[in-house]
Amino acid sequence: MATVAPIQTGNVPSKLLPPEITGPIFDQAVESSAVMQLARRVPLSLTAETAIPVSGDVPLADWVDEAGAKPLGSGSLSVRTMRGKKVAVLVPVSAEVAMTNPAGVYAQLQRDLPTALGRAFDYAAIHGKTMTGGKGPFEDYLSATPNTQALGTTAQAKGGIYADVVMGLKSVATAGYDVNGFVADPLLKPEMLLATDTTGRPMFVPDPAGQGTVSRGSLIGYPIAYNRGVGGRLNRQSSTQDTGLRAVAGDWDQAVYGVGMDITIKTTDVGTYTDSDGHVHSAFQENLVLILCEAHYGFAVGDKEAFVTYTAPPVAPKGKPPTQDKFALAA
Repeated sequence: MATVAPIQTGNVPSKLLPPEITGPIFDQAVESSAVMQLARRVPLSLTAETAIPVSGDVPLADWVDEAGAKPLGSGSLSVRTMRGKKVAVLVPVSAEVAMTNPAGVYAQLQRDLPTALGRAFDYAAIHGKTMTGGKGPFEDYLSATPNTQALGTTAQAKGGIYADVVMGLKSVATAGYDVNGFVADPLLKPEMLLATDTTGRPMFVPDPAGQGTVSRGSLIGYPIAYNRGVGGRLNRQSSTQDTGLRAVAGDWDQAVYGVGMDITIKTTDVGTYTDSDGHVHSAFQENLVLILCEAHYGFAVGDKEAFVTYTAPPVAPKGKPPTQDKFALAA
């Protein structure tokens, strides 16, 4: 399992965030990102672009006679670049709650902050967008692949959704790559479990030991990692909408990410923040503690044809839209 860089804290009251609590908060920061679980981690520079060698076809070797002319290899090597970008989350907390119920604050941070960072990273790495729909921080993103497969298009008698998944794998194989894993939206799992053959028997069963199964860690024998940032529907009342993208499969040796700066957390009780309605709030005036978490990440893709996206009809959000965002995200 990949690990994140050490955490630095600044201006953190001891009653709010003591050092023995800050360590484990971010143990799952990498795990919560589906893309980071499968892509390769490389060093990332914050002051300059990071150059990443990308190999093309493996050179062709052949047999020769003694003293005969040696065959000329035709392999290629190119370079991709990656630059670190900042992702942040700001959480306003009542000062009374922060000081009188610190355990509750710690539990919320441990649950929510790694998830927020992971979703923001995955959404940018897959869709090429920020959480508000703007142009994403990375030049490369996975949904730019020309390979795409709609789920539910193959007739049940011809394999149904199982055949759809396999045809997506075939498009990657045709491009000369081997699929070695999936990243998926949690909405994919019920769609797979509801699929049946012509006799009504489930095509996928929740058995992690099975070869044709869908489970927490495997799909038809390949590793799979889930994150809501894959599809974009973060929760029932999210301001971002379901894109209909259910999964990305591919050769994850063709995707790399970098962590360019230690995850940092800062607090203040005198700052201001702007909510989703554009209203400015004063922490001092409203007796709030503002907790800011920041990190720097980079992402690059060697060959976009090494991946395939799987799509399904978008799911409409339920519930009323939030009046105020709980988190402010910036990539």
